[in-house]
Amino acid sequence: MKIRHIVSTAALAAALMLGSTAAAQPARTASSELLDRVAEDFVRMTLEAGEREPGYVDAYYGPVHLMDTAKAAPRPVSVLRKEADRLMTLVVAAKDKQLSPDERRRKLFLKGQIKAAQTRLAMIAGDKFSFEDEAQGLFGVRPVIKPLKSYDPILARIDKLVPGKGDLAARVDAFQNRYVIPTDKVEAVMQAGIAACKAKTEEHVKLPASERFDLEFVTKKPWSGYNWYKGDAHSLIQINTDLPIYISRALDLGCHEGYPGHHVLNTLLEEKLTKGKGWVEFSVYPLFSPQSFIAEGSANFGIELAFPGKAKTDFERDKLYPLAGLDPKTAEAYGALQDAKAALSSSGNTIAALYLSGKMTKEQAVQALMKYTLYSRGGAEKRVSFIETYRSYVINYNIGQDMVRDYVYRAGKTQDARWKAMERVISEPTVPADLRK
Repeated sequence: MKIRHIVSTAALAAALMLGSTAAAQPARTASSELLDRVAEDFVRMTLEAGEREPGYVDAYYGPVHLMDTAKAAPRPVSVLRKEADRLMTLVVAAKDKQLSPDERRRKLFLKGQIKAAQTRLAMIAGDKFSFEDEAQGLFGVRPVIKPLKSYDPILARIDKLVPGKGDLAARVDAFQNRYVIPTDKVEAVMQAGIAACKAKTEEHVKLPASERFDLEFVTKKPWSGYNWYKGDAHSLIQINTDLPIYISRALDLGCHEGYPGHHVLNTLLEEKLTKGKGWVEFSVYPLFSPQSFIAEGSANFGIELAFPGKAKTDFERDKLYPLAGLDPKTAEAYGALQDAKAALSSSGNTIAALYLSGKMTKEQAVQALMKYTLYSRGGAEKRVSFIETYRSYVINYNIGQDMVRDYVYRAGKTQDARWKAMERVISEPTVPADLRK
């Protein structure tokens, strides 16, 4: 995966320059100005790190001169590590008493991002971390790794749902193959799924009138879908067609990559923080950071928020199955299997930890994924490729989803209350610790 440096218009770049929003802000304190300086230097450091490691920067739409400088003369990793340490010292020195409540949250966000930079730069330099230490350093959450045998009761329940006898993974694979979207219908089904996710989101969240996305189908990627945010409320959503695409993936990807997932999160952060407050640090997205924990967790939970309970299966049955040429009468059985499989998601954390620590061979990891996540062999091999590329990033999907869900559900029982809580998560400088409040 190559670095995507995305630059917006000159007008946006000018608006992001430090001090450009001063007239609209309260009187500046020494600590407020310190955060501004740290933020700009953080962007510089992140862009230079992106020149040292492909994939470090997921998106950038900030001032052009910062990117030009980073490309022209990126500092060595050893120097960038010292810069990250310097920035951490400075951000800690910002006095909370001199900061507004929003600025205190900004400080916490910057601390988490800088800690992640310290950890990732150390990894680039060759330092080794345990799976748990790596995840905590990069994403701000220490995962609890459960033994694989703890998932056996879930497999036993799923065994009763799937017809036939013999190896469960093989039976699940055969059953799910009945629900593959025909190649010539994939685009129509995906477009319909994304449109439905957008309609659900717009019932509760006001989006900029100019927001939009492009849809593209790609191959030879370690992931199933990706959102490349381009700035100015515009995303490129890519769908990987290396493996068959099941009917359930239309709403999954539509909500996760689009609405209310990555596209909406990035759009709101740009509108409310980058433009609204002039906080330049939000114009750059370092992939290995707590920002990804919030992004992936909220994107995964967004599916459930938009289509709670049976709503997802019902919509698929009534709208997507006919588009795909599948039998709507079988939708309930397939939906029940997908719901049951969701309880296995964190088993992938255990397998990733064992594989990355050398306690599992690659083939053993493939076999474990087939058994405990019920992937096909092709799907398991693709997942191992993902683990090799992104390592402890895997925790963001399941632990992140669980923490976002718990936070949103604590906000109330109504959909309106829950959507308002979700909007807070994806439009404010949210850190993982906020989700526990």
